[in-house]
Amino acid sequence: MTRPATFGSALRSSWALLLGFSILMLGDGLQGTLLAVRADQEGFSATITGLIMSSFYVGFLLGSIITPKITANVGHIRVFAALAALASASILVHAIFVQVPIWIALRFISGLCFAGLYIVAESWLNDRATNETRGKLLSLYMVVSYLGVGAGQLLLNLADPSEYLLFILTSVLISIAVVPLLLSAGSPPAFRESVNISLRDLFRLSPLGLVGIFAVGLVTATFFALGPVYGQRIGLDIKNISYFMAAAVVGTIILQGPLGALSDRYDRRIVLTIVSLLAALAAVICGSLSQNSNLMLFLSAALFGGFAFPLYSICLAYTNDHLDPSQMIAASGALVLISGLGAVLGPVLIASIMERYGTQTFFWSMGAVHGLIGVFALVRMVMRAPVPLDKQGPVSPSAAPHTGSVMEGVQQLAHDEAIDDELGE
Repeated sequence: MTRPATFGSALRSSWALLLGFSILMLGDGLQGTLLAVRADQEGFSATITGLIMSSFYVGFLLGSIITPKITANVGHIRVFAALAALASASILVHAIFVQVPIWIALRFISGLCFAGLYIVAESWLNDRATNETRGKLLSLYMVVSYLGVGAGQLLLNLADPSEYLLFILTSVLISIAVVPLLLSAGSPPAFRESVNISLRDLFRLSPLGLVGIFAVGLVTATFFALGPVYGQRIGLDIKNISYFMAAAVVGTIILQGPLGALSDRYDRRIVLTIVSLLAALAAVICGSLSQNSNLMLFLSAALFGGFAFPLYSICLAYTNDHLDPSQMIAASGALVLISGLGAVLGPVLIASIMERYGTQTFFWSMGAVHGLIGVFALVRMVMRAPVPLDKQGPVSPSAAPHTGSVMEGVQQLAHDEAIDDELGE
């Protein structure tokens, strides 16, 4: 199909995709918080809850691997419809069987489905864009993702998590999300394969980038998996838990752009160091204020989210600064794996720390992780010369570790296409 030449025409051809994805993210944002709150209400320990929530990311890793192969065989439309149906059904089964092994299996299935849904939707959206419109279109997509996840937290207030209604609502949202995507005009995109790159080579090229991506994946997954449990255990009611979770997303929306712009203008390692230490400080403040004013807790959570979560995009950009263009598509798959491993480990590890040393260690542990990122960035500044500013690529805004790497690959695919066009002229 012919790609729209202007951003306006690209937006008109993509509104159904963006609408469908916003509805999907509403369901995604609601289901994570709902399950964490319900698990705590059922008396599950923080460790067990962390294990349940981590299984989502195990499924996500597998989904990231198998979705491209399945899509190449049966096509985008069938894959998206099948995965959405499975994800919609799995959330309903949570309400029927409140048992730890079943919830672990269901979260695994949900993670696998959402990995595929993200990959299909993002590659489809990219097919609607040109090199001139891709950056704006994907940035809008990220804003839609943030808003969907944030608004999904607030839906928790509509009913009691111990009842069926919120599970049904989540299922309905995921099911409805299919409609505008499947009715969008145009042919589905082709799916391109890429060559492999080893983790060893990637670590050799950018140790700070990989360590940072792993750490931010760990913290982000931990916050969204255990944040509702933390809020419930410090005495927040359902309404304030939803505000607490949404505050972190709002902070991310506000600071994502400015922090990315700073890292484009200055040595990324300096920005990484400062922002990591600010995230660590915000985490300490959150842990200290948890028993006091709710308003101060929400503000400090917004600061924590604003400094902590955008680090993922900066780490991705820093890693790409040290790669050849031919390596970046393959590297995106490895970055999904690295961030996914952190996401699997984080909730289980920090939940165990909370059980042993107390609820307040939730934020303190995440603060320690960000402090270590800042220290490691300082060490790398001593050991390695900076990348010249004119050689740095732009930061791609990323809503979450699992979507960020996909988008980096998508944007680099566009870069490779531009090179191919130039060589062909």
